[in-house]
Amino acid sequence: MYINYEQESDESLIERLRDGESTIVDYIMNKYKYLVRSKAQAMYILGADTEDLIQEGMIGLFKAVRDYDCGRDASFFTFAELCISRQMYTAVQASQRKKHAPLNTYISLYGEQKEKGEGAPLEEILSSGAGSNPETLFLDKERMEYLEGEIDKELSTFEKQVLDLYLTGMSYSQIAKVLGKEEKSTDNALQRVKAKIKKILKN
Repeated sequence: MYINYEQESDESLIERLRDGESTIVDYIMNKYKYLVRSKAQAMYILGADTEDLIQEGMIGLFKAVRDYDCGRDASFFTFAELCISRQMYTAVQASQRKKHAPLNTYISLYGEQKEKGEGAPLEEILSSGAGSNPETLFLDKERMEYLEGEIDKELSTFEKQVLDLYLTGMSYSQIAKVLGKEEKSTDNALQRVKAKIKKILKN
């Protein structure tokens, strides 16, 4: 059914799609299902149902196919990744099931960020700022609830959004694209988040 499609770049396929070869839509949607599933697994920690996220991700992928401009946008993969992430995060925000609980999503705190100049990962702040290792913190439910409440109270809406996406494993440059912000302002927000969490943990 998809004869010769695998031999061509996504960009050239999009151009053929614009010329009326409609079967290309199905091919690209099927080709990038894995990317949607991968993003859904990362976004799951924000409190959304995986199947719902996959559906939203496929909508984002369809929008990428529909809106991609070969002459203006980056590679199709990069554009699709942005559209999928943005669609999913918008859905998570719209649902009232999202909970700001950065400390009990501890697994995600152990992922190193690849951006240069990013600073120490959050787990280092947790361990050094709290005077004990993260595992000890997770065993203390009352302390956890207090910290979550303080973090929710101290962070601005933008800072909470940045932290949410940081916990899914995104770099600050990816976060900036999803939120439609400048990279510098996103990086600054992430540094403020780390500083505030460190201060809270010292109290």
